[in-house]
Amino acid sequence: MSRSLQTLIAAMAASLIGSNPIVAQQIPVQIIVGPALESATEKSAIIRWMSTTPAGPAEHFGVVHYGTDPKDLSQMAKSPIRLNMAHPNTIFRVRVDGLMPGTTYYYTVDSTGPDGTSDGVKGTVNQFTTRQVESNRNRKRIKTEATGRTLSSP
Repeated sequence: MSRSLQTLIAAMAASLIGSNPIVAQQIPVQIIVGPALESATEKSAIIRWMSTTPAGPAEHFGVVHYGTDPKDLSQMAKSPIRLNMAHPNTIFRVRVDGLMPGTTYYYTVDSTGPDGTSDGVKGTVNQFTTRQVESNRNRKRIKTEATGRTLSSP
């Protein structure tokens, strides 16, 4: 077999291996943008980030590990997502519910396949604070001249 034929066969084999999803899973998923707090209320938050599209099945989950101690992120929230393998990047959004008002939370993000296996996303510990509950004492009372009714304003 000639050297050029061997080179051609090697190149074709390499291209087939590179397009194989099982082999492609060995390429680590990287966070490109974020993670960041998209929004927060008194009792919930939405965390968003963009990563390279994980290999494997289209059914995936965005995962947020969180807690009030940066060394104990034992709580978890996850949201399902369907990956589009034709796109090189994926935006994940995870809603975290059941939070306490006016509390600082620490978190990291990950993504998993349907069996719960991590895609290997490695990120730093981030933080956000939920909004305080607005008490009625902080609202201004306004009496309208036309109706004589008292209204509360923010």
